[in-house]
Amino acid sequence: MKFTDDGPVAIPHFLPGWTRLKFKLQWRGQKYEFDLNPETSTQTAQSGTTISSSSRPPGSPAQIQGVIFDLDGVITDTAEYHYQAWQKLADEEGIPFNREANEALRGLSRRESLMELLNGRSATEEQFQEMMDRKNKFYLELIKNISKADLLPGALELLIELKEAGIKVAIGSGSKNAKEVMERLGISDRIDSISDGYSVTRSKPAPDLFLHAAQQLGLEPAYCVVVEDAGSGVEAALAAGMWSVGLGPVERVGAAHLVLPSLEGIHWSNLQKQLAGNRLIPC
Repeated sequence: MKFTDDGPVAIPHFLPGWTRLKFKLQWRGQKYEFDLNPETSTQTAQSGTTISSSSRPPGSPAQIQGVIFDLDGVITDTAEYHYQAWQKLADEEGIPFNREANEALRGLSRRESLMELLNGRSATEEQFQEMMDRKNKFYLELIKNISKADLLPGALELLIELKEAGIKVAIGSGSKNAKEVMERLGISDRIDSISDGYSVTRSKPAPDLFLHAAQQLGLEPAYCVVVEDAGSGVEAALAAGMWSVGLGPVERVGAAHLVLPSLEGIHWSNLQKQLAGNRLIPC
């Protein structure tokens, strides 16, 4: 269970042989009821309602027509550059920060990341905006030398296969620098559309970004699969009614339909088969 401003969230992991999990809980003076089955993934309950639904999109993985990739941690690893930029800002502001604290920023927007960094410290909107701009300036300076060599193993090969198979490809990243990063990586010609931090108001785990990406591709959500490395991204994909592939440890992306260590050695045809079997490949 997780408790959010929108209500309690259930992320069930059923034991072998279990067919149903039904329970009630009371939180902040409100009563909530969950009624889950093994195909249910992340679900948020509203006060006085019962949650009972399946996270599997209608249809089979063989019907998938579009793949939506997160950028950071999936296509390329700019996480180190983000960390260095946040660390420099924290040092200038006299705020304690380290790599462990940086993990809490994974999958968050720039504004949400700064709120996490400030950890309750007061700042006017003008100061807040200045710090976000300063962090972004540090980041842009760091990625000036990013190139094709910075593509993560398996990413380019999979993009090529998808193009040959006639599968539409989109980037669904909360970053406002996604277009520049893609140009520097030399993969812009392999992407059909980009949905980024400028595309929607609500960031992950809200489904808005991925729904926008599907709309840009001209596809129904049920015919899309999202590849993500953050728990909030997997949650957003499931909320959008899409198939999901999580890259990384089960503790972080275990709610996805399929969990893989990385894209290295992954082929499109095999990916569809693994999704059909909901296979879990441990890191």
